[in-house]
Amino acid sequence: QVQLVESGGGLVQAGDSLRLSCAASGRPLSSYHMGWFRQAPGKEREFVAAISWGGSRILYADSVKGRCTISRDNAKNTVYLQVNNLQPEDTAVYYCAADRGTFGSALAGYDYWGQGTQVTVSS
Repeated sequence: QVQLVESGGGLVQAGDSLRLSCAASGRPLSSYHMGWFRQAPGKEREFVAAISWGGSRILYADSVKGRCTISRDNAKNTVYLQVNNLQPEDTAVYYCAADRGTFGSALAGYDYWGQGTQVTVSS
C-alpha cells in the first residue's frame, strides 16, 4: 500500500502560480498512474490532471488545460502539479491519488488518496 502526502498549497492572489507536490512512501511511485483532483466547498471532487506510470500519457481537465502541468519524478517518489494564473474559482482542496489499474480521469479508478492541500485564491 502506498501513502501519499500533498504539500505546496497556500493563500495566493489571482494571477499567481503554485507548485503542488505529492510525496509517496510505502511502495515505489513507479507502480502507479497518478492523478490530481480538487474539491471546492459545496462541490463534488473533480478531476484535474493525470500522468501514467512512466509519464508518457497525460490528461488534463478542460478547466485547467493550458494553465496546469503535471509531472513526476519516480526517483524521488514525487508527483507535481504546476498551476499558473490561478483564479478564485481554483480555490479548493487539492488531492493526489494513485491508480494501480487503468489510466484515466475517473475518480472511482483511483485506489489511494492523500489528505489534500488547501489552495485559496483571493481576487
